[in-house]
Amino acid sequence: MPVRSVFIVLAVLVGVASAWLPAGSQEAGKVYRVGFLTNGTPGLYAPLLERFKLGLRELGYVEGQNIIVDYRFGEGSNERTEELAAELVRSNVDIIVAAAYGAFAAKKATTSIPIVFLSITDPIRFGFVSSLARPGGNMTGLTYTGIELNPKRLEMLREALPRATRFAALGTSKHSLWAHIVEELQAAARTARIQLQIVDAGASSPADIDAAFETISKGRPQGLLVLQYHQFVFEVKRIVDLAARYRIPTIYELPYFPQAGGLMSYAGDSRHQWRRAAIYVDKILKGANPAELPVEQPTKYELVINKKAAHALGLTIPPSLLGRADRVIE
Repeated sequence: MPVRSVFIVLAVLVGVASAWLPAGSQEAGKVYRVGFLTNGTPGLYAPLLERFKLGLRELGYVEGQNIIVDYRFGEGSNERTEELAAELVRSNVDIIVAAAYGAFAAKKATTSIPIVFLSITDPIRFGFVSSLARPGGNMTGLTYTGIELNPKRLEMLREALPRATRFAALGTSKHSLWAHIVEELQAAARTARIQLQIVDAGASSPADIDAAFETISKGRPQGLLVLQYHQFVFEVKRIVDLAARYRIPTIYELPYFPQAGGLMSYAGDSRHQWRRAAIYVDKILKGANPAELPVEQPTKYELVINKKAAHALGLTIPPSLLGRADRVIE
């Protein structure tokens, strides 16, 4: 076969092969760089990161082969988290996955690198996106339902303690939505016809939390609701131990608390969301525009109950509530 004919045949074969490649498929031999950023600690996020990694593997990504993830943990310092965000931007990662305050730090650091956020309650209020349907910028991701579930948590706590009439809530006025949280809880308490003491933990330092529990104990509440605040995550053991010391049945937002010995928690299923975050990463790496990727809200919720903690409190969880639990810690 003449050389010219060989080239023609090869060109046709290449064209046919190209036609069978799916649009937006990964580039052969391309190694993507993903930056992961949070103000938390490695130990705190390890279980959730395992779900994220699982999601990546299911989509064909293998760390060290076709994807590299640079992990950055602020270890409780927002200032350090902002420095780490700047480092990721300078290293020119392809995308940043940011959780909690990491999303705020990433937003400050770049308006061009795509950002997938997690553990954010209200991305519109915080200026991350223009709308949930059409984010409009370089940020998109998955929200979780936090403060909106406080009345539901109060309802569940009362179901666990059907004869109780005095409750307390522990939070902090440092929360940007504090006034809204207080108003919503007070309305829920009036509807349920219960007494509710709301205690401000201030800056949420260990000393502030200790003092807040002393104040709570003076009110002799029969149950306690620990409200959402990112600094509380770094004091999980202290808060759980104080609730046990004062023998107050407590419901929390995040499953870290019952896993550490707390009574119960109720929130969006974060493990499911972190697995789904890999889908956003995959779409963006394949060319999708984050400005056009709708923000996903929770579709699954998780009730976690620690029966051992209940037993230590001399509390019997009603079968109606126990039967609805997604996870029971024996």
